[in-house]
Amino acid sequence: MFKWLSDSLLRLRTAGSLTIAQFRQQKLRLLLAIIGVALAVLAITLLAGTGIGVLETGEQQFNAAERDLWVTAGETRITSAGGGGFENTLYDSRNLSTEMESQEGVSHAIPLAFDTVYAGTNSSGEFNTFIATGTPQGGPAIHVTDGDSIQGDPHYANGTYEGEMTNKVLIDEETANELDVGIGDTIHIGGSLAAARGNEFTIVGISPTFEQMLGTPTVTMPLSELHEVTGNTQTEPATFITITVEDGSSVDTVQQDLEESYPEYEIRSNQEQLSSVLQEQVLLLAAAGVLVFLAISAGVALTMSLLSLVIHQQRQTFAALTAQGISSSLLIATVVGQGLIIGILGGGAGVLLTPPAVAVLNRLAATIVGFDGLVQTAPWIYAGALGIAVVIGTIAAATAGWKISRVPPLELLH
Repeated sequence: MFKWLSDSLLRLRTAGSLTIAQFRQQKLRLLLAIIGVALAVLAITLLAGTGIGVLETGEQQFNAAERDLWVTAGETRITSAGGGGFENTLYDSRNLSTEMESQEGVSHAIPLAFDTVYAGTNSSGEFNTFIATGTPQGGPAIHVTDGDSIQGDPHYANGTYEGEMTNKVLIDEETANELDVGIGDTIHIGGSLAAARGNEFTIVGISPTFEQMLGTPTVTMPLSELHEVTGNTQTEPATFITITVEDGSSVDTVQQDLEESYPEYEIRSNQEQLSSVLQEQVLLLAAAGVLVFLAISAGVALTMSLLSLVIHQQRQTFAALTAQGISSSLLIATVVGQGLIIGILGGGAGVLLTPPAVAVLNRLAATIVGFDGLVQTAPWIYAGALGIAVVIGTIAAATAGWKISRVPPLELLH
């Protein structure tokens, strides 16, 4: 037993010496192999992080809205009109929200409407489509980064729509850039071109709240004024009624009570509402799954091909060693050592490069689609990518070494 252990340690030490000798002779090859594995690991972490982020971003946006329950009139469908948004299928939203707010355990019931509008300036004379958000109140629910918020909804006037319009609007940075406007400027907004030309609004603040939620440029105004400029004062449609539960009350209990009182409506938690939206987005879910699958497949294929090529390029050297009496097991151990070292160094480099690469991609995604943190990594992604680099790299090297050991040395040397 002691002799066997001593012989094994001797073979390992010899294999290690041969591995280091090979690396010293082929420093450039070693460096290129490490870079290649690092890129493979980077591809895994970034693609998998994008796939996971596509799903998690939606959940984070719903949680960021600081609402407990979402009331809808059936399925929540996303429309492509005007660049995106939700369909307004919940009617008589003002009266309904007032009724729900009187329920036990309900702190606030607020209707939200997302509608496609035309917006433009007098100077350009051109109108583009945007998603307009209508809300009956501003306050802390709308985060304003510059300027003032919108307070109240006086035009509603208890359903008469005879109150004075504020003619105030919030926009996001993307809308400001597209229209080339800022705080204090005026823009025209309406559900049709004719309505837009007749309704002038003053920009009072910059808010990213609904741009981040919808991922598209938005304008935000009092709900009654959105209904006025889109011609919906009779039906008062909304996309959601958002419910905030009183402190100390159970969300599940309030949800159950509302479901019993209003069986004709869908009342969902944040997670349930997100699932309802995503059910309509089969392509989005498929894309996220494909990204994760491609990340793993591409990483495995690239790592195997790279390590196999590295070992194959050393076939004449290994043939010479075999001709000098080096056993096949020692040759394979030497090859495994190379695969292990390249996998660890390359995998470690790829993991270290991931955070700065994620930061760059997230800044790019925020600029293009308006979502922050679209690429999201996790410890299991790092561990999986590093594991693929080490395990698959070692297996690929060992397989290539075994194939070389099966070929007669003279054939390779020739």
